Amino acid sequence: MDLSQYAELFLAESREHLSACNQLLLDWERSPANLAPVGGLFRAVHTVKGMAATMGYARVTDLAHRAENLLDLVRRGGRPATDDLLQLLFRARDALEHAVELSVVEREDEIDVAEVVADLEGAAAHLGRGGEAGGGIGARTTPVPAPAPVGDTPAAAGRLVQVTLRAEAPLKGGRALLVIKKVQAVGPVHAVTPPESAFEADEFDGRFSFRIGGAAGVAEIERAVRAAGEVEHVTVGGEERRPAPGAGALAAAPETKSRHIRVDLGRLDGLMDLIGELVTVRGRLNELAANARDPAIDDVAIQVSRLSRELQAEIIQARMTPVWQVFDRFPRLVRDLARELGKQVAFRVEGKEIELDRAILDELGDPLLHLLRNAVDHGVESQAERRRRGKKPEAEIVLAAVRERASVAISVSDDGRGIDRKSILERAKRDGVVDPHAEALTDDQLLRVLARPGFSTAEAVTSVSGRGVGIDVAVTRIRALGGSIEIRSVEGKGTTFVMRLPVTLAIVRALIAGVGAERYALPLTYVSETVEFGVQATTTVEGREAIVLRDRVVPLVHLRRLLGVSGDAPTRCPIIVLEMGERRSGIVVDGMLGQQEIVVKGFDAPQGTLPVFSGATIMGDGVPALILDAGGLL
Repeated sequence: MDLSQYAELFLAESREHLSACNQLLLDWERSPANLAPVGGLFRAVHTVKGMAATMGYARVTDLAHRAENLLDLVRRGGRPATDDLLQLLFRARDALEHAVELSVVEREDEIDVAEVVADLEGAAAHLGRGGEAGGGIGARTTPVPAPAPVGDTPAAAGRLVQVTLRAEAPLKGGRALLVIKKVQAVGPVHAVTPPESAFEADEFDGRFSFRIGGAAGVAEIERAVRAAGEVEHVTVGGEERRPAPGAGALAAAPETKSRHIRVDLGRLDGLMDLIGELVTVRGRLNELAANARDPAIDDVAIQVSRLSRELQAEIIQARMTPVWQVFDRFPRLVRDLARELGKQVAFRVEGKEIELDRAILDELGDPLLHLLRNAVDHGVESQAERRRRGKKPEAEIVLAAVRERASVAISVSDDGRGIDRKSILERAKRDGVVDPHAEALTDDQLLRVLARPGFSTAEAVTSVSGRGVGIDVAVTRIRALGGSIEIRSVEGKGTTFVMRLPVTLAIVRALIAGVGAERYALPLTYVSETVEFGVQATTTVEGREAIVLRDRVVPLVHLRRLLGVSGDAPTRCPIIVLEMGERRSGIVVDGMLGQQEIVVKGFDAPQGTLPVFSGATIMGDGVPALILDAGGLL
């Protein structure tokens, strides 16, 4: 029986439980006397242990078993958290994660957890000497069976054994295979129903039966079945065997159909690619229908458009993932970094339920990592410095997500020292980044300076910062995702970075603009309004042509000039006003050709191409068009 087919599922489940361990340990650290998180920690580690045992990962199982022992002693003894205990449990959690990752890729021989195992054993022994009840695992979920009647004999065709796994048991298919494997040690197994191949199906609910030959008694058979763990009840030869009272078994849950299944992200990517092709064909069909002027073709085109749009919405919704799946890795990072730097930091996460396309969410990890490290290292002052400034010793860093129309704004803010603009300005002048006569840096100019590769405000290179890549990585990655990043900083009060991202990248609604003989797509997410060039009075602000729109200055970008398109512009040109947060810009184009949904394709710009394109698309007539990067035009 090959359990490797369950490796990816085991990895995903284990990561979820270990992520929960991180959060529970942080909660316990904040309230050392509150033992509520200990129960959650025990259950999470116990589940990982059970799944690892199912998969045959002996070293993961043993490590989880030692951690479980210690947690059980803490839970029974009611001991509050100490710094040493928390550090040990954090180490054990990290070692478990590393062991899980290596086991899944069949590199168990590289797992070296001897030191952390010894420390766990030493801590457990210390607590045991302190008079805590029990020296091992206290709350086992695998019960001790009641003795079987003497003299039971197998039927001619073997005893019928019916097994029901617990409703909440993870890896039900793998657990059922483990039951069969355990029982084969006491007698030959046949007539497995449903067949073992059905254990892999999503519909498998943990109920199965088989016949066992040989002379094994009821108690021995049941003992073998329950040795696999997560068994709700067993019926051997018509006699139902329930866990003994007080053995820690859960009450039988009502039979319910699961409404959730795990789907490989590759399948969703494939569906998104297919719906993208369908959107392109739909545009072509609509064009043909408009030219044919046939009511029957019009009717079919309308139905195809409606159905494909609904299908598209369902697929996009299936890809939407709450941001907590990425955010939850950062409380631990901030905590460890603050300890390393000797700072007190309270970290808060807001808007964890906001959803983003999984493809975008997966790319957010690096930018957020760099911005948070920057906040802890550069933004937050030491406790002594904060006291001198009249601030509370514990700094605050907030990671927040907010939905804004068709985009999501994710911010990283701190209440630290803020950015010394004068110092940055002087360095920027020395490096020739800004005009030598400039007297101050706007927020936009400040970001451009900080995002230059190799630019750093750190005095020396450390393990945390000083190489000048953090802000550069964040800006580059966010721009590549079709988003924008802003900075707001007040010296002495703190700094905030705000990233604005589209909800999904694959299919977006865009405004199609014409410049010369070419068409360009501009995502509607960042389009505020359109006005006519020539009707609005123009002025010059900081050397740039601009218009004043409702008492706000909007700098202009002539796309024809920017792209070097030859010929004269039309006498009347539209201005597409883009808005990202507080930043606005007007894009002057030759004409607007309408709106349509476009499929975004990756675009590797040739060397020397202006950084104003974020991708490409295929129009309804089969001709490609470039997608303008709103962030690059602001």
